[in-house]
Amino acid sequence: MNIAVILEMAASAHDRPAVTEGGRTLLAAELQHLARHAADRFRGRSVVLYLGPNHPAYPVALFGAALAGIPFVPLNYRLGEDQLSALIARHPGAAVLRPDDLHGLLTARGEAAWQPVPQDQEAVAVVLYTSGTTAAPKAALLRHRHLLAYVFTTQDFGSAQPSDASLVALPPYHVAGLMNLLTNLYAGRRVVYQSTFAPADWLATVRREGVTHAMVVPTMLARVTAVLGDAQADVPTLRNLAYGGARCPLPVVERALRQFPDTGFVNAYGLTETASSVCVLGPDDHRRAAASEEPAVRARLGSVGRPLPGVEVEIRDEDGKVLGSGERGLVFVRGAQISGEYEGAGDVGGGDGWFATRDRGRLDEDGYLFLDGRADDTIIRGGENIAPAEIEDVLLRHPGVEEAAVLGLPDPEWGQRLVAVLVGAGNPDEIRAFAKRRLRSSKTPDTVVFRPELPRTPTGKLLRRTLVAELAELAEAAMPAEPAGPVGPAEPEETADV
Repeated sequence: MNIAVILEMAASAHDRPAVTEGGRTLLAAELQHLARHAADRFRGRSVVLYLGPNHPAYPVALFGAALAGIPFVPLNYRLGEDQLSALIARHPGAAVLRPDDLHGLLTARGEAAWQPVPQDQEAVAVVLYTSGTTAAPKAALLRHRHLLAYVFTTQDFGSAQPSDASLVALPPYHVAGLMNLLTNLYAGRRVVYQSTFAPADWLATVRREGVTHAMVVPTMLARVTAVLGDAQADVPTLRNLAYGGARCPLPVVERALRQFPDTGFVNAYGLTETASSVCVLGPDDHRRAAASEEPAVRARLGSVGRPLPGVEVEIRDEDGKVLGSGERGLVFVRGAQISGEYEGAGDVGGGDGWFATRDRGRLDEDGYLFLDGRADDTIIRGGENIAPAEIEDVLLRHPGVEEAAVLGLPDPEWGQRLVAVLVGAGNPDEIRAFAKRRLRSSKTPDTVVFRPELPRTPTGKLLRRTLVAELAELAEAAMPAEPAGPVGPAEPEETADV
């Protein structure tokens, strides 16, 4: 089976609007017509490379590639020309779609020549390049069966109301951007594309288009809540707001719940390699946790919820032993939607279907998954494993802190020292005292560093390696070139601009 079946079902079952962008709306049947013409154009090519923003041509190109039986590869069009050229060179014989080419996909006339739909569910449907926050980007291979497993497990065909609309502001090269198209089209919900994100414009679009569902990454949610301030969102049609793609600070979630009192929130945890979400904290979970005075239930507001149907989650130690509830370790997942396969590397799951997410976390006794962050981000100070997320959430409760990243830098005595890199304003000593009152001394930042912004990927993931490298360069530059004799480690400044 091929993902084009989703478009075929939508086009034959109802005549609903499928996508809207820039004032233009296409029906599902129109998408199907254009995709068949695109398939004629793509046949004989190796892949389809999509280098554009959110646009009605995106689904046309995706389904055109599926009908032609070749992979669809959306690339980060914001990369520099050298980086893009290197990625394009990895796909000889590709059909390359740049922004100037997109309008042409929407102007086909007449009937396309009929061709049978390829039915090999093992064929690669989409190639997505990972964000590369802890390593070089890798080409994750998502086969037709992976994508269809997620859609069929999480959605009921045609279940949406005719007036339902989903706002997609995530870029087309993000797995959530891809899966939002497939799931909404299958459910019969109109997709409203936003090519660039700005919080005020996002709110205005929700109101203007009567948006009922939306998906954002945590940095987007933080910016929306910051724009609203003490006001409520005033988005009466918005029934469901999902956030995911990176860890969302708990203070941001709590603020959003106050600003969107009539909206159901969903925290969705997944990776590129898992074809979207594997765990979900649903609206009822959010409401129960926010209202509960029981610490264990209240804490679930900071979790990513429980596994979706058909998905298994295990926590293992470094030796592969499965750990019990409450024990922290490495997160492994298994299910029909999970690929764990990279171009040139094959299946990295060991053949048993389990995929190592490279995240650390724990499961509580009721199966809620709590994430500590990436395994590479764990700070080891004096033999103790410290998760940056716990400290960052505390720092974000300080009124002068807008964003926070906690890093571990080499220290001759403790192995690593804690450095808090903050966006905002405040006295470093007071901020350290604020953290110490709420955390153990071993988790109090040794150093506070201010900078105007934190480096992130276009989808909002924090680039910790970039921060570590920048701080290491500053420390090296501050060292005397030729010390007169043996010296001990210099005491770092409490605050600096990076």
